[in-house]
Amino acid sequence: MPPPFEFAHATEQYLAARTLRRHANVLHLWALGVGAVISGDFFGWNFGLVEGGFGGMLAALGIMTLLFAALCSSIAEMSPALPHAGGAYSFARTAMGPWGGYVTGLAENMEYILTPAVIVVGLGGYLGSIFGTSSHWDPLWWLLCYIVFVGFNMVGVELSFRVSLWITLCALAILVLFFVGAAPRFNLHGWALGAHGWFPNGMAGTLRALPFALWVYLGIEQLPLAAEEAHDPVRDMPKGLWLGFATLVVFAFLTIILNAGIEPGAVLVGKSDEPLLLGFRTIFGPFAFAKVLALFACTGLAASFHSIIYAYGRQIYSLSRAGYFPTWLSVTSGKRQTPERALIAGSLLGYGVALAIYFAGQKSPTGAVLLNMAVFGAVIAYILQMVSFLRLRARFPKLERPYRSPLGVAGAMAAILIAAVTLGTLFLNPDYRFGVVGAAIWFLLGILYFQFVGRRNLVLAPEEKFARETRRE
Repeated sequence: MPPPFEFAHATEQYLAARTLRRHANVLHLWALGVGAVISGDFFGWNFGLVEGGFGGMLAALGIMTLLFAALCSSIAEMSPALPHAGGAYSFARTAMGPWGGYVTGLAENMEYILTPAVIVVGLGGYLGSIFGTSSHWDPLWWLLCYIVFVGFNMVGVELSFRVSLWITLCALAILVLFFVGAAPRFNLHGWALGAHGWFPNGMAGTLRALPFALWVYLGIEQLPLAAEEAHDPVRDMPKGLWLGFATLVVFAFLTIILNAGIEPGAVLVGKSDEPLLLGFRTIFGPFAFAKVLALFACTGLAASFHSIIYAYGRQIYSLSRAGYFPTWLSVTSGKRQTPERALIAGSLLGYGVALAIYFAGQKSPTGAVLLNMAVFGAVIAYILQMVSFLRLRARFPKLERPYRSPLGVAGAMAAILIAAVTLGTLFLNPDYRFGVVGAAIWFLLGILYFQFVGRRNLVLAPEEKFARETRRE
């Protein structure tokens, strides 16, 4: 019988064709983490109001804040100890072997490919409002957005981080403007609660709101993917993670409370594809600066779209460099040293899935279906990362850890529990079950690929070499 895993040596020529350039500092990492997530405050979270009402959504947000506090704490420990571009795959590979590394990487890959697809649906809606186009134009707006932002990421890492920094700062400034204008108009009983109370759908509604509450944090965990492009990942990665998470917590709570608590109220905001635009119209008037306000909202979506494209480019790059995905995907451009093939492949797959859902004619909003699919991949990746954290603590206590999680084992176990409950809730809502089942099939096909193809084509890339030496394979 053939060996279960077959490794080829990574020659100098092989690695030279797959080189990334170091550029990022703490500020860049903060912007990358916040920028990846900030679109959640502009679009997507509001569907949770339909499921759980104002109280249910706030409760779900509190639960997700605990999950991501534990997740960021654990990742902040693992990333400096294993500073490779593989991120979650690298952690799991060292902790659980090739199968664990691949399944974790596959789940994260789904998350990062589907998340831009969710965001681009929101972008299409806002651009349609600006230019007065019908919904039939939406797929063309999606395509244009992919072309522009994949192009930014292909030019070079310097431009990628520069764009990420400035567009993130603009998005945060727009949200601050909204907070200042909305705070005097906040009315808890008039708009946030209305006639429906805190928990109109009870505990079940709160559970169904969990995926949408997760959306306002999803993506912060991508920072370890920049480890090989950071000047000092050992020192800067924990700082970038914690600063980014703290920023997101403040903006998430303010957005949900104020956007739902002013006219037209939580009920209508929950059904809108443009929730922040509704709030701006309340502040400035229904017709004042309509196109400018919609353009403002686009900024937040664009920040996340750009940052997550960066993430799936590096994630596909790392998995293909090690042979889990076809190795030709990891070749970087000679001069710019960007993973162009990985960027293009990820965009084609994400755009294709968005088109398939759009033309399937589902009654549920395309963006909400895609969001639940992205969360499916995310929570599986979170569970496996926390298992990796626990196994690394138990099996490799002498592994050098420049930073140690203050929440430790208890935090990781709490994160596993919350993520597992969230995974179960994805199948409870029949409105989005179609997409979640599709994501599960995608996941199964990826596992079959590795069983019959991928495991016989592995390469001793940096993550693999480190894992084999640590595990003494």
